[in-house]
Amino acid sequence: MLPRNLACPERSFFLFGPRGTGKSTWLRQVLAEAPRFDLLDAALYLELTRDPHRLEALVGPQPEHHWVVLDGIQKVPALLDEVHRLIEARRWRFALCGSSARKLRRGGANLLAGRALTLSFEGFTASELGDRFDLSSALEWGTLPFVALAETDAPDILAAYVNTYLKEEIREEGLVRQVPPFVRFLGVAGQLNGQVVNGHNIAREAAVPRATVDSYFAILTDTLIGHFLPAWRPGAKVREAAHPKFYWFDAGVARAAAGLLRDPADRVWLGTALETLIFHELRVHNEISRQHRSLAYYRTPAGVEVDFIIETRKRQSSQPAHVVAIEVKLAEKWDRAWERPMRDLATQPGLKVDRAFGVYTGPRRYEYDDLTVLSAADFLRALHAGEVF
Repeated sequence: MLPRNLACPERSFFLFGPRGTGKSTWLRQVLAEAPRFDLLDAALYLELTRDPHRLEALVGPQPEHHWVVLDGIQKVPALLDEVHRLIEARRWRFALCGSSARKLRRGGANLLAGRALTLSFEGFTASELGDRFDLSSALEWGTLPFVALAETDAPDILAAYVNTYLKEEIREEGLVRQVPPFVRFLGVAGQLNGQVVNGHNIAREAAVPRATVDSYFAILTDTLIGHFLPAWRPGAKVREAAHPKFYWFDAGVARAAAGLLRDPADRVWLGTALETLIFHELRVHNEISRQHRSLAYYRTPAGVEVDFIIETRKRQSSQPAHVVAIEVKLAEKWDRAWERPMRDLATQPGLKVDRAFGVYTGPRRYEYDDLTVLSAADFLRALHAGEVF
């Protein structure tokens, strides 16, 4: 059992994350003595759906501040009213785990009015894997726990993962009226991992209406399978691009959705997979450190692009915005021409680039004035040590 970096808070919390990322396993580790109720259990699901008040009797005579774990909370949104009551009346603490907040948010469920934190949980990070971390494997197959600990079976595990997602999240939750168009969309979205979203092109490729594309992307983000990376607009004089990019939460899952598991990954795909990995690590560090900084990319119509912008201080009337800039390249040798977009960004008025990083797959570290070039592995170590932001 590999320890995870997320610390258990002292108060009630929601824990959301994609299926198969280890949420339930982590809860068993950090709250081993807590009563646990799995709402994927059909009998328990039916009992608590009919009578949510039975939860108090099922927990029993526990003292104040005792933990209670509810796994699969999205299955019974009405249960949150009873959780709210028990937090107030019994002073119990609840760990509310689920793979999607979609039904809770869209169904107008009681989200406990600030009485519970909201935490995110994803696949392994490089720091959690430690000596087990292998960059080549992470780019080809991703870092889902099932995959990272059984790489020889990665294609079969990832194929099953996508099928399970379709079955349990899409069909059973009734998120789409017809599954085949959504399957076509998944294939196109997998191919376009890490690219700027063009809804009209995706609609044409997937043979679905343009409005349906937006609803399908909303399903992917609500079920935490993917994340939009917005275009950063610092308010500089140059006109910036405004369309977001879409990244799958895991490069291996994107490869499975694209139908590329049995084909060798080419360098273009691996380059995007490296960006996907870095974005994953940035999101997880942002969550664990509780900094919640804005993450974006920067690109002008002329093609000047910086892969990741981390806004460490918002722009105010008397102060410029402060950012960290990161450029990612799948290359064994660093080309200094790749630094130009970050250096150009630093010249924009009303902006302060605190740090700039080049991330590549070569072995050496370089220091060029205010820019640091690191191998991917060294960058990830620096990130989780708090040396990036």
